[in-house]
Amino acid sequence: MPTRRGPSLRLGLRNLYMVPTRFGFLWLGASLLLQVVAVQMQRNGPLLLSFLLLGLFLLTMHLTPLNLRGVELASGTPAAGHAGTALAYPLRLHCPGRCEGLELQLGKGPLQRLGPLEKGEHRLAPVWTAGQRGWQSPGPVRLQTTAPLGLFVCWTRWEPAAPQLVYPAQRAGPVRETSRPRASRSEPAAGSRRAEGAEGDEWHDLRPHRPEDGSTRLAWKLVAQGRGRYSKSFLAPAAAERLLAPDPALPLETALEHLSERIGRLHGLGETYGLQLPDQEIPPAAGAAQRDRCLAALALTR
Repeated sequence: MPTRRGPSLRLGLRNLYMVPTRFGFLWLGASLLLQVVAVQMQRNGPLLLSFLLLGLFLLTMHLTPLNLRGVELASGTPAAGHAGTALAYPLRLHCPGRCEGLELQLGKGPLQRLGPLEKGEHRLAPVWTAGQRGWQSPGPVRLQTTAPLGLFVCWTRWEPAAPQLVYPAQRAGPVRETSRPRASRSEPAAGSRRAEGAEGDEWHDLRPHRPEDGSTRLAWKLVAQGRGRYSKSFLAPAAAERLLAPDPALPLETALEHLSERIGRLHGLGETYGLQLPDQEIPPAAGAAQRDRCLAALALTR
């Protein structure tokens, strides 16, 4: 049977399918058997009962699709998650009236019983598990019902168009971690001020002298030249930037899984880190935005 694909789907006679259930076949067989018995025994009771069973069978064949006709399915914006974990995929279900006995299956996941749904819009979050990273589709959505008597199953298949970003699975292991100096301009602490003319003394800039700066930071050469009183501003020792990269000794997928776990751990500790990949580099930062940026880069690495 064809599987419709798109951002939304409105259910009607052209995209609904129906067959009898096992119980429905049993019901039909019992009604036919009653007719044979009634004819052989020439009794009206079994014959009337068989006609009643056949009538209910035909009536149910028309009532079952009414639970799905007019229902609208649409996909939301799925949030990213890690491969190998349960991922929620947002769906919107609009019912034109009360719908009985609905069941939903996403991809190869379990069949979830939704129960009776009242008229209006309902937000659902069925779960599925991705086996690999990158932009992935959860597979087709199967929406079905067997109400009211369970004699027929009526269903539809629809594949949402919105893919879901899947990060690499998290697996603890070695990563390549490097650091590089990061120069930053700051004022030195009182205990680390160096006297003018001391060996290794390097100043970065000049600013107007303040009384609290002390005489050790005063630019005496400029004072002697009559150019005013200025204080020297020194460079603080270079801070180290942490950069993470895949371990070249490991297969790419394994190295990315190790990076995924390390990024999650560093984010939990509130630390600052960056990421170096063959095709891009993400500067060091901290916070949820940095974590998501780095994980998205891992997910889309080729």
